[in-house]
Amino acid sequence: MAKAKGKRYLEAAKTVGTEKEIKTSLEGLELVKKAATAKFDETVDVAVKLGVDPRHGDQMIRGVCNLPYGTGKVRKVAVITKDEGIAAAQEAGADTVGGEELVKQIQGGWMDFDILLATPNVMNLVGRLGSILRAKMPSKKAGTVAENIGDVVKQIKSASRVEYRVEKAGIVHCPIGKASFDVEKLNENLLTLIAALIKAKPASAKGKYLVNVYVSSTMGPSVELDTNELAKDSKKLK
Repeated sequence: MAKAKGKRYLEAAKTVGTEKEIKTSLEGLELVKKAATAKFDETVDVAVKLGVDPRHGDQMIRGVCNLPYGTGKVRKVAVITKDEGIAAAQEAGADTVGGEELVKQIQGGWMDFDILLATPNVMNLVGRLGSILRAKMPSKKAGTVAENIGDVVKQIKSASRVEYRVEKAGIVHCPIGKASFDVEKLNENLLTLIAALIKAKPASAKGKYLVNVYVSSTMGPSVELDTNELAKDSKKLK
């Protein structure tokens, strides 16, 4: 049985409107901002339905991109590294940095971080954590294993870097900012993500690639966007 919508949600839905009219990205984001009436700064999220089948390895879309205006959310970053990587990660603002001692700490149950990074020279140590970390396990494909660890830490701590990964249903969920952001900044963040997803399109994907795109705030209703306009606008980015 579907859960009844709360009073705040229903009021926000009136702002968006009852008609299922597909909007341009600027129109849709403006409606999402108006509907974000919670007492906190709601996150604006995008849900992109892609024309891929993630059951096939060559259609598993996963990667990272840097949003020009960030997400507005600062995350705790832990880094497993050694030698010069330790100083680089610390100078870049990582919350926790260590080598084998940090691996043992995580094995003991410590998980006070949002994202775990590593340098390639310690992957033999990181490998011990596979059964513990699961989806949080650092990997090159996810952009969480890197030589230039200082740069990656800076991107995450500045909230500009986002990770995307297609789910079983072929949907990518990703934050693109806060409801307090100017609509133009939200729009550029959105188009940057769309451009990254289009660039990641696998050669084996057939038919329409951007199937549906919806934007919403944490507590608000979703608004469907025009995928054709999004694809065209994303190509105009510098």
